[in-house]
Amino acid sequence: MHRFVLALILLSVPVSTSALAHSGTEQDEKACAPDVQRLCRKLVNQGDFTILACLKENRPKLSAACRHVLVSHGQ
Repeated sequence: MHRFVLALILLSVPVSTSALAHSGTEQDEKACAPDVQRLCRKLVNQGDFTILACLKENRPKLSAACRHVLVSHGQ
């Protein structure tokens, strides 16, 4: 799960440096952890971007909280 948060941080770098201060918080991680476990469990060891791609592919199935995290990070 920490890899997903790192991916969000890396993906927010081009947006702005101020985004870094608010990216990848523990709250973001908690919002998406259940969705990662439910939808992307088999991919957890395949890296940050794989998990992010899985979440984006499953966007309609995500919890509202995790969808908000993705949108807030430009995903």
